[in-house]
Amino acid sequence: MSEYLLPPELHVLTGYARCNGQASWLQQKGIPHKLDGKRVIVSREHVRGWIEGRTVVTSSGLNLSAIK
Repeated sequence: MSEYLLPPELHVLTGYARCNGQASWLQQKGIPHKLDGKRVIVSREHVRGWIEGRTVVTSSGLNLSAIK
C-alpha cells in the first residue's frame, strides 16, 4: 500500500473527481496536502489522523523567531 492516497481514493474521500474540488475540500477539513500540477498529494497518515480527530500539525520549517 502506498503512503499516499490514489486518485480513486481521493475521489471517494472528497466526493470530487477533479483536483481543484479535492484540494478545496481537503483545505476546508484541515487535511494537509500538496498540489502538483493536476495531482493532489495526500498522506494516508494525515487522513487517518483527521478521521481519529487528531490535530495535524504542519510545519514549513524552523521558527527562528522563537529563538531568544
